[in-house]
Amino acid sequence: MAEFAYEPEPAGVALAPGETAREVAGKSPWRLAGRRLLRNRIALAALGLFLLIVAVSFAAPIWANHIAHVDPFSSNVNGTTVVDGKRVELIQQGGGPLGIGENPIGPTWHTNYLLGADNQGRDVFARVLYGGRASLLIGIGSALIACAAALLLGLVAGYFGGTVDVVLSRLMDLVWAFPIFLLAISLATVLLTAPDGLQWGPVHVDPASLWIPTFIIALVYVPYVYRPVRGQVLSVREKEYVEAAVAQGSSTGRLIFVEILPNVISTIVVMLPLMIATTILTESALSFLSIGVQPPNASWGTIIEDGQGLLYTRPWVAIAPGIMIVLTVLSLNVLGDGVRDALDPRAKLRVKRAGKK
Repeated sequence: MAEFAYEPEPAGVALAPGETAREVAGKSPWRLAGRRLLRNRIALAALGLFLLIVAVSFAAPIWANHIAHVDPFSSNVNGTTVVDGKRVELIQQGGGPLGIGENPIGPTWHTNYLLGADNQGRDVFARVLYGGRASLLIGIGSALIACAAALLLGLVAGYFGGTVDVVLSRLMDLVWAFPIFLLAISLATVLLTAPDGLQWGPVHVDPASLWIPTFIIALVYVPYVYRPVRGQVLSVREKEYVEAAVAQGSSTGRLIFVEILPNVISTIVVMLPLMIATTILTESALSFLSIGVQPPNASWGTIIEDGQGLLYTRPWVAIAPGIMIVLTVLSLNVLGDGVRDALDPRAKLRVKRAGKK
């Protein structure tokens, strides 16, 4: 009678499509997640696109100073530039369908004023690059702060429970109850109208600093990360290995940071790309309303606001930063989905023992 070799697979083992029990045997969850992510070509393409946008945005000074030779922050309504060997004015008379009024120069498709100028005679492409630096710094910074704060609060609330959990959870519910943009607008209005900025002891923050929108956006999104982290901590706290550590007399710090934290950090890793995409959208919306990034800084939201009055004559002023926002948010969402598929076993096919239904 013929014999057939097979690999026994425990019931309920979560494997990615195409994986076998032998491939995952003896490998750490992070190594397995890395392998799964590297196999996801769509997620890798999204990561490459996001890194390209970051690299291009942070190369803004090189483009402005050494290639285009423009100052994207200074008004230049009386300036000129050379296009196809001819010197033309940046703000041209008789623009628009009726041939009246003034209109900024359109895209030249050359290094100088590649996408034209705005109504202040500033290079649109250079401003989009500089705007990307501000939007990415605020988006990434606020997402990191929100995730770090939510992780710390979630660990404390989930582990200690009782009164600590009730107080922290109700505080998060209070922040959650406010509409995001209404809360952000209220905080920004108060902080940005302070005559001398903010003063905390020796620390002084100027009203035009990027730290103000960063902390505002981080604050309003802490509850959105806190809830899943707290739920995960409550689940991990009841696991056998945590109870075994308690029985061995492990300290509270060891239980939280050695036994529980490594098993909930994957939740933060999964949520981080999605939070960055969300915070970038929030920053752009606040800056569009003139309560986010303040002059002389620029962000994608402020540039869209600058181009609002030029949609019919020079649409690239608003379209260019809009395209950058779409590409950035799309790449982060696709990357976040790929990270989730790589780290979350529940998103994978469950392979059961042969013959078991």
